[in-house]
Amino acid sequence: MTDTTDDTPTRRPLAAANIGYVFGRPKAVAAACVIVLAALGWLYLGLLTSGVSDAPGTLFDVLCRTSSSASGTTNLVFALPMWSAMALAMMLPSTAPMILTYAEIAETAARKGEPIVSPLVLASGYATVWLAFALVAALLQVLLARAALPAGMTSSLFSGAIFIGAGLYQFSALKHACLHKCQHPFPFFFANWATTPRGAFRLGVKQGVYCIGCCWAMMLMMLAVGAMNVIWMALLGAIMTIEKMSSGSRFSRAVGVALIAAGAVFAFTGFAGL
Repeated sequence: MTDTTDDTPTRRPLAAANIGYVFGRPKAVAAACVIVLAALGWLYLGLLTSGVSDAPGTLFDVLCRTSSSASGTTNLVFALPMWSAMALAMMLPSTAPMILTYAEIAETAARKGEPIVSPLVLASGYATVWLAFALVAALLQVLLARAALPAGMTSSLFSGAIFIGAGLYQFSALKHACLHKCQHPFPFFFANWATTPRGAFRLGVKQGVYCIGCCWAMMLMMLAVGAMNVIWMALLGAIMTIEKMSSGSRFSRAVGVALIAAGAVFAFTGFAGL
């Protein structure tokens, strides 16, 4: 009796196979997501910086200059994209450990044949929260600009007050509760794991809320040093990334001391910004 069963494995179309190969590796998707979105944010900020320079100068002058049209804008249409780009550029690198932790858990689940959701969905929930923060920050910047603060928004007293406030927040219980969640995302994901896009999006939103609780004060320091000051953006972004990748609270408290000292210098010497 002849066996007519065809044992030839079914071949998927090449495009479908490639898509399955990519999305079956959550860690690769997560890394690419962080790099691409952060790079787009920095690229957009670079284009804005080149377009709002007050006067010609060296590259260092352009990067460090506080543009009056950026810091003192009363136009929400300009301020909102600027703050959105800053949120992506400064905060996405700091959330890389959280997204990669999710991706590692998802990759383990995928190897076991369990349903998983792409890290892109998690990242979109996180980004949504920070874009909402960008809207609030842009509105605050516009209101402050329209209030016509003496000597502009980068006045020494204004800068000193924001720096000292951000420094004091580094010692608060809320700061350290949120920082702990950012530093140790595995227990959060383990206890709240979701296998649907809606559930993964909610995880991203919750992590975004923790991140805002951790970093909102330092982000608002951009109101003091001047929006579009790329040197300060890079410095604060690096500080927030190191803070989340470190263990414990020593680094966070050391940053708090430095911010309070810098605020005192700004307030009493009249120096503000780089």
